[in-house]
Amino acid sequence: MPARIGPKVHVLYRKEDLDGLRVEGKVVIVLDILFATSTIVAALANGATSVIPTMDEWGARACAAELPEGSFVASGELYAETLPGFVSPTPIALVEHGIRDKTVVYSTTNGTVAVQKSQGAGHVYAGAMLNAEAVVDRVLREHPGETIIIVCSGSAGSVNLEDMVGAGYFAELLAKRLSDDGDLSDAALAVREIYNACNPFDALMRSRVGRMMQDRNLVHEVEFAARRSVLDVVPKLAGERLVLA
Repeated sequence: MPARIGPKVHVLYRKEDLDGLRVEGKVVIVLDILFATSTIVAALANGATSVIPTMDEWGARACAAELPEGSFVASGELYAETLPGFVSPTPIALVEHGIRDKTVVYSTTNGTVAVQKSQGAGHVYAGAMLNAEAVVDRVLREHPGETIIIVCSGSAGSVNLEDMVGAGYFAELLAKRLSDDGDLSDAALAVREIYNACNPFDALMRSRVGRMMQDRNLVHEVEFAARRSVLDVVPKLAGERLVLA
């Protein structure tokens, strides 16, 4: 069998798998489907000027203290509980709060941490099911031949279903666009199989966070995050901020 010459596509199932991994010169796509990257995508699609992902609440508060009053919205959660004085971190709630022409200072248990952990990569994008086609097309166009690492944020060191499904959607799109030129790792092939074997919304609702959202009457937030390639926005890390690429 001839060697494949296209880009390598790999998937990490947890953000912790970035520890010790050499990402210099590689393209990283960070996923936190419920909800961090879905919220980031939605915020930038609805007029936020940028999103500053922080490691934790204290980093977010320190960042907010340096910004002009009225220029930002602080949003975030820890272990699925909205931080005191912060706006709900789910996509619809944040957009409805009002973020147009504002910076979003954002802190979450997993997704913003995954973005921070990815900073050493050549290029870092925030991906969601919402903007998957836009991200895939941009990456293949602007970084041909470069290794692509899809990072599932996971949940406090554990694998979660929603990110695996989201990563599978990205792997499916990449495989179709690259045809025989792509080199998908076993991890990428595995999530592609998961994606193709499920209904994404049903899978997200069966996940731990999905069940939690049902208990909180927030199924509409999961429905929103499960929509596929409906937003043509590509958030990319530029310094400390995610901005439209």
